[in-house]
Amino acid sequence: HKKYHANVVERNKDAPPMTMPDTATMMQNWQMCITPGYMQKMIASCDGTWNSEISMWEKPGAPPTKSTGTTVNKMVLGGRYQESVNKSTMMGMPFEGHGTLAYDNASKKMLSTWIDNMGTGMMNMTGTWDSATKSVTFTGKEMDPETMTEKHFKETFKVIDDNTKVMEMFAPGMDGKETKRMEIKFKRKK
Repeated sequence: HKKYHANVVERNKDAPPMTMPDTATMMQNWQMCITPGYMQKMIASCDGTWNSEISMWEKPGAPPTKSTGTTVNKMVLGGRYQESVNKSTMMGMPFEGHGTLAYDNASKKMLSTWIDNMGTGMMNMTGTWDSATKSVTFTGKEMDPETMTEKHFKETFKVIDDNTKVMEMFAPGMDGKETKRMEIKFKRKK
């Protein structure tokens, strides 16, 4: 315990002293953090049922494996987060994935989590919304089941229009070079 405390003190010795804000400021900060705003409303605009066209590349230059699916998005917890349930077929088997999308008012970052029935891990991604291009680029890490090593990856999500969205995922191949591994085109179901 003493060694841990000494390490914490050593790491923080050059940090400026922390000052506690007054109670009114703390309450104002808390309200800002918990109140859904413009970004949560923008995320909610993707609520509903979407048809998806999925393309996956196992090797660069090889033709993609294609499938179709359905995604249902809905805002939860008072409009603070979007829950996403995705169903399709992958490698001839039923596929189901669940995602959570959020905009953190405190950090000003987009946050995303992903779990599915093709693994037991969880993907965590962070990114920044670019209103000029109506897109977000997420980065994160995940375990690669083929090599059993942790790999960095990138995911872009672009709003084309109210009824069309595109997600692209990039990850390093066996040679270490970043390649496009997946593309999903979402069309709002009428």
